[in-house]
Amino acid sequence: MKAVALAIATVGGCGYFPFAPGTVGSAAGIVLYLLTRHADPLTHVLILCLVCVIGTWASGVAARHFQRDDPGQVVVDEVAGQLATLLLLDVGLIGAVMGFFVFRAMDIVKPWPSNRLEALPGGFGVMADDVMAGVYGWIVMAVLVYFVPWL
Repeated sequence: MKAVALAIATVGGCGYFPFAPGTVGSAAGIVLYLLTRHADPLTHVLILCLVCVIGTWASGVAARHFQRDDPGQVVVDEVAGQLATLLLLDVGLIGAVMGFFVFRAMDIVKPWPSNRLEALPGGFGVMADDVMAGVYGWIVMAVLVYFVPWL
């Protein structure tokens, strides 16, 4: 099961990318969003919940494996945050790319309280700060979609 957890936590190895693995993980989140963007809203919510629950477990296993609280190789949290940023907004490719940059900015800046959520134990801390950054990203994207409807 450890190998499965590591595969999930690193999103199939994306987390081993030699530079900016978090950005690669966010890109994987965009791919997942684009593959499922025509699904019904409930499906989008379920996908995000599934990524969060399974990602929390896998992140906890990976944190123990890498002997770090939030190892750089773990990027499933970026996938969850990216999906949260675009949740129910029904944007196309341009909007998804914009959401990518909005989420990356929020994930790097980590406005309060996302910066505090990292302190939660195990996989919860790994996932929670990025999901909160995704919530902030969603707020920015919702405003952008309202004012720029062609996104």
